Amino acid sequence: MEYIYAALILHNAGKEITEEAVTAVLAAAGTDVDDARVKALIAALDGVDIEEAIAKAAVAPAAAAPAAAPAAAEAAVEEEAEEEEEEAEEDGMAGLGALFG
Repeated sequence: MEYIYAALILHNAGKEITEEAVTAVLAAAGTDVDDARVKALIAALDGVDIEEAIAKAAVAPAAAAPAAAPAAAEAAVEEEAEEEEEEAEEDGMAGLGALFG
């Protein structure tokens, strides 16, 4: 992740994202730099619009949130049903106790 963060820092600062720049940011942070990973990152970012990628990433969690709401509601309904079953069992046991008085 630190390699991606280095690229994002450079992008945010308006600097060109190059192998040397990413290496410098990582070295300044005290990270051991793997040149192969830096080269892979630069190659992967070739032709990528970082602003567009950030915008898509910002939208993804918001799109996932409505999907979580029905699951939470379903869990609440199941929990209520379990509580009602437990209450029904307790009421039934109280009735049996009255028989043996």
